[in-house]
Amino acid sequence: MNIGLASAKSGVSQRMIRHYERIGLVPPPARRDSGYRDYNERDVHRLRFIANARDLGFSVAEIATLIGLWDDRKRASAEVKHMALDHIDALDAKIAKLQAMRATLHDLAERCHGDERPDCPILSELAGTSLPESPQS
Repeated sequence: MNIGLASAKSGVSQRMIRHYERIGLVPPPARRDSGYRDYNERDVHRLRFIANARDLGFSVAEIATLIGLWDDRKRASAEVKHMALDHIDALDAKIAKLQAMRATLHDLAERCHGDERPDCPILSELAGTSLPESPQS
């Protein structure tokens, strides 16, 4: 099948398919006599695997490792579980940072009058000062 059909069947854009080929997540497909890429069902399955892993937030390097484990029928599932648990820890850390950012921004927005006054604690915080003045003042 051509890249357009592989894209439609996998849900991965043609641009990303080419990118995954360039970085080695997807092996170069066979080529037709015309030079066009010729994908098979296994390629489409691999593209779906990559898309699902990306949707879960795995990095390209992690996806490469996961693909290696997926391809290795003698793998130990413990390796896969370890990667998943490490990824959960990383996600938890990101969530904590985002929650702290949200709380800070919420507090600043609550303290901002949001009217015609020039004083704005949001801008003051971003400037790293308690002064509401801009650098040109």
